[in-house]
Amino acid sequence: MSDDSTELGHGHSPAAWTAVVVMLVAVAVGTLFFFLDMPVLVWASVGLLVVGGLLGLIMSKAGYGAYGDKSVSKGH
Repeated sequence: MSDDSTELGHGHSPAAWTAVVVMLVAVAVGTLFFFLDMPVLVWASVGLLVVGGLLGLIMSKAGYGAYGDKSVSKGH
């Protein structure tokens, strides 16, 4: 087994967690609205999905990414 000690930081940041939570909520409510036959709200949830991705990118650029200056590392 190889011991790869380089931590890439994928998904271990406030930016990533915020983006994933917003996008999961968007998919969940979009699925519900699709089931209830509410096409306008399905498209609104698609918009929320895009907002979640942009929010993660903006937060990452603001320093809350995996190696950002405002992100706290746990130092395992």
